[in-house]
Amino acid sequence: MLKVITDSTCDLLPEQVEAHHLTVVPLYVNFDGKLHKDRLEINTPDIFNGVKAGKKIPSTSQPSPEDFKAVYDNALMLSDHVLSVHISSKMSGTAQSATIAAKEFPGKVTVFDSETVSVGLGMMAMRASDMAWMGGRLEDIVATLEKIRQKQSIRFTVDTLEFLRLNGRIGGAQALLGSLLNIKPLLAVKAGRVEAAGRVRGRPQALKELQNHVAKYVQENGPSRLCMIDTPGAEEEARTMAEALRATGVEVVGVNQLGAVVATHAGPGTIGYGIEPINL
Repeated sequence: MLKVITDSTCDLLPEQVEAHHLTVVPLYVNFDGKLHKDRLEINTPDIFNGVKAGKKIPSTSQPSPEDFKAVYDNALMLSDHVLSVHISSKMSGTAQSATIAAKEFPGKVTVFDSETVSVGLGMMAMRASDMAWMGGRLEDIVATLEKIRQKQSIRFTVDTLEFLRLNGRIGGAQALLGSLLNIKPLLAVKAGRVEAAGRVRGRPQALKELQNHVAKYVQENGPSRLCMIDTPGAEEEARTMAEALRATGVEVVGVNQLGAVVATHAGPGTIGYGIEPINL
């Protein structure tokens, strides 16, 4: 039996984690002088409300090799092998910690760098675990993940550029100019990093561009499935977009809220999705 493990930047709902038999290793959020486990001890509203009240935007850090070792120990009591699927190594040292821990279990743990984040990672983990539960072989599952890694698309926009500025993603002058002109960036995950995918004037146009990208993606890749992401304040927009996309025939597997780690970097008002072909 093969066990699939991922990390909390997958941004899956608890019911998705349970339904797909996943184990999630939390990253950490350093906020208000304390270290908190993502989703277990801190959530996105805690951060946004705290920052609004004057606290500094938090920092984040990966799980330790010891964290992974403990999880692998438990998993291998019931499974023959572990497939550990994680946030892009260009965004976090999580996969590196997992790789260090895997050396304690020679031939028993395979670490896979998703080269993505949030629900892009989450959908990979769900598909991998579904294949494992249906008796899929490790090499076939890894080959499938490699195909998804090539074809998957993550797109999102943010309502404020301040969190991106404070986390070093854009410069202060660019953030100030963007705010003054009501410029909304369109962002994508490409080759394991968050990259600019365009910019538009105003949030309605940004949301329209996100939907346009889905239509273009489906035209190029055929039947597709998608998972929405949002943050506090953007939930209704995400639900509305999800319904509009369902009406076009796209399979929507969830409308999920960003966890504290990813939201720390994206900021409030973030909305977007991960989309991938149903058939590879």
